[in-house]
Parts: sequence; structure tokens; C-alpha cells
Amino acid sequence: MNDKFEQSLPDIPISPRQIALGIVIALAVYLGYSSFYTVSAESVGVVQRFGHYHYVVDPGLHFKIPFGVDQVVQVPVKRQLKEEFGFGTPGATFTPQMSDPREWELETTIVTGDLNAALVEWVIQFRIENAFDFLFKVRDPGDALRDISESVMREVVGDRTVDEVLTIGRQDIEANAQTKMQEVVNLYEMGLRIDQVQLKNVNPPKPVKASFDEVNEAQQERERMINVARGEYNKAVPQARGTAERSIQAGEGYAIQRVNQAEGDAAKFNALLAEYIKAPGVTKRRLYLETLQEVLPVVKNKIVLDDKAASVLPLLQLNAMQGEPR
Repeated sequence: MNDKFEQSLPDIPISPRQIALGIVIALAVYLGYSSFYTVSAESVGVVQRFGHYHYVVDPGLHFKIPFGVDQVVQVPVKRQLKEEFGFGTPGATFTPQMSDPREWELETTIVTGDLNAALVEWVIQFRIENAFDFLFKVRDPGDALRDISESVMREVVGDRTVDEVLTIGRQDIEANAQTKMQEVVNLYEMGLRIDQVQLKNVNPPKPVKASFDEVNEAQQERERMINVARGEYNKAVPQARGTAERSIQAGEGYAIQRVNQAEGDAAKFNALLAEYIKAPGVTKRRLYLETLQEVLPVVKNKIVLDDKAASVLPLLQLNAMQGEPR
């Protein structure tokens, strides 16, 4: 049956000319495919001819010599890269972004200036400014930058006490570390620009972390009590000063009032005295009448006596006046 099937297949004659034509077509397709390349928008292409640097091309479609004569390396000069120390973010596209997790504890343990230790996690963010320097001036620039960053951070942290590292000195450490890293990068001509150094978690070593937390809580409680006391002081002192000022002003006002009243009474008495000296009888009678005018309206019961009356008892009517208010 197989012999019959094989006999039924038609023979397709292939000449050497057709084979050569197929080879030429395949070669032309390969040449066309391998002679062009595309550089992404965030990168530049560094062209190497026979392994030597030739030139740099901008993003877009470009031509190159095939068969491995020209090789193109894309360098992401417009993307911000980062390296992490003591931790790692999953999905990193930059290979040296994080180290082996087994080395995290070792690279974050730093001795401070007062011979204590701190666990410092940090991140550096940088950009590639010069593609030629980045590729050809330093071998493995990503790993070299990690070594530089770790060395500088140990130097900067080693100049400060553990309290400064854990509390108030973070911003100063970040600024100094960024400056020193950029100086070393420029010295080695790595073609990089350090954009930012940021401290993440900064903790004391695990054996003393509980004790440090207690000390930190005590310091915070002390600061809180000091702030509360200052608040009470700022509240009580101005209130006392206001009360004292109000009392002083009230006393001064009362003194002025009494002086003015006394001066007025003295002036009134002097005026009456002057009138009395001029006409004693008239003045005396006028004063008597004015006094009665003030007193009589207040008195409820009034009894007018005759100076010739022998006794006043028949006129008082004590029983009738006993229940009346006086």
C-alpha cells in the first residue's frame, strides 16, 4: 500500500538555479531585516563597529551594516533609574537595582560615630547623562554605583551619632550623601547624575530595638509634658498680667474719681462759705430748707409740734402708729 502511495506522488523537479534563487531571496530578506533597527523614545543607540565605538543615534528607525559588523546598544538616558539598599521592589527592569536578599542585612548595618549601630535602608535615584561614559569608562557601572553608594553612606552615617541618624539628622544625611556620591561619580567619569538620595527605614539593631523604643517613647512623653506645661504657662501668665493691668487701671480710675470728687466737694464748700460770709442768715436758712427738702420726702410719719404744747403724748397715738412702718 505504501508503494502505491509513493508511486502516486508526482515528482517536482528542482533545478540548481531555483535553489540558488531561493538562497538569494532568503539572504535578501535577512539583509533587509538585520540592516534596520529602532531606538525607543526614552533611549539613545550606541553603535559599535567591529566592537569599537562608532557614534550615537537618536530615537527612531536607523540603518546599520549587517552580519554583526555593526552592533547597537540602547541606553535609557531619558528614564530615571534607581538602586535600593536593604530591600527590593519586585519587577525591577534595571538589573543592579537590588542586591541578593541574603546581603540586605549586611549592607544596611552601619556603625555610627558614637560606636553604636543602625540599620539604614535607602534608595538612590539617578539618570544616565553620557551614554559613552556609562558604557566604556567603567566596567559594570551599575555595580560600581552600588559600591560607591554604600561606601559614601557608611562615611556620612559614621560622622553622626545614632540619635541623629534615627531622628533629626535624616535630611542632612541625604543631602551630604547625594553631594559626595556625585563627586565620586564625576571623578570616575561614569556619565551619571544623582537626582536624589532618600532614607527609608532607619532602625536600631534588633537586639536593642525594644529598649530604644522605650527610650524614644519616654523622650516623646517628656516633650509632650513640656509642651503642655508651656501651654499652661502661656495661658496663665498673660491672664495674670491682664488681671494685674485691669486692677491697676481700676485703681488709677478710682483714685482719679476720688480726687475729682474731693476737689468738687472742696470747691462746693468754698463756694458755700463765700456766700455764707456775704449773708450768713440767708445762707443758713437756704441750707436748712434744702436739707429739709431732701429729708422730709423720705420720712413716712411726720409730726408738727407747737412750741407752746405742754406734752406730746396725746398727739403721738402710739397704738395707731405701732403697726406702721417707719
